[in-house]
Amino acid sequence: MDSKDVLKLYMKSFSEHLKEIRKEKYNSMDAVAENSVFDSSNYNKFENGKGNPTIETILKMASAFKIPPKELFDFDFDIEKYKIDE
Repeated sequence: MDSKDVLKLYMKSFSEHLKEIRKEKYNSMDAVAENSVFDSSNYNKFENGKGNPTIETILKMASAFKIPPKELFDFDFDIEKYKIDE
């Protein structure tokens, strides 16, 4: 499988997990904007799997949710299932 295809699948899983975290912490994306450095449209792209967050953005997300950064990546994704073509 092409690495770009695997990245799309990973980002889909990441975005679903991010949405779950946000729903636990805040009732809306607007509430994220009110309690963080993100505006709702900027944050929305990550929940929709359209953004590829930098380390700095990951740290800002973790700070907004008051969680350790590693919790943002605590979801199932079986990388062994996908054979990445080189």
